[in-house]
This record gives sequence, structure tokens and C-alpha cells, in this order.
Amino acid sequence: MGVPFEALIPYAIMLGMFGFTGAGLSKIRHMQNGGKRARHSIDQWDRQMMDRDRRLTGFLRGQTDNPLAPLGFEVNNPWRVESRFL
Repeated sequence: MGVPFEALIPYAIMLGMFGFTGAGLSKIRHMQNGGKRARHSIDQWDRQMMDRDRRLTGFLRGQTDNPLAPLGFEVNNPWRVESRFL
């Protein structure tokens, strides 16, 4: 005896919803990375360079070829000072 096609409809709906959710999350992650692929195995150096790029361009994954830093970057210090030393 075969499986009635009505029994497969819920499975098709679940598969469609999982696919839609996965594609939506992938697109959101792609947009958050500035249209670039996601990074893997990020070490401290990569985080430091990403923070510098964010301070230079305003985007975490942004890069610039301008040899001169924008105005105000010379006082845009990434070092964090503890509140007890202020």
C-alpha cells in the first residue's frame, strides 16, 4: 500500500520553512558583512584590524585605499582605559 500524498504535505511545508529560514539568515549575515562572505577562525590580529577598519570607514568589513586618515582619527584611540585610572 502506498503513502497517500496528503501525508507528505506537512513534510513539504516543514522543508520549505527550514529552507526559507536558512536562506533568510544567510542573506542577513551576508548583508551585515557588507556583501562579503563570513569570516572563520578570527584571531586577535584580525579583530584588531577589523576594529581599525571600522574606525576608519564606519563599517566592520570596510577598507579604504586613502593614504590619509580622516579628520578626527588621530584622537580616535582604540585603547580602553579602566575607570579606576581616570
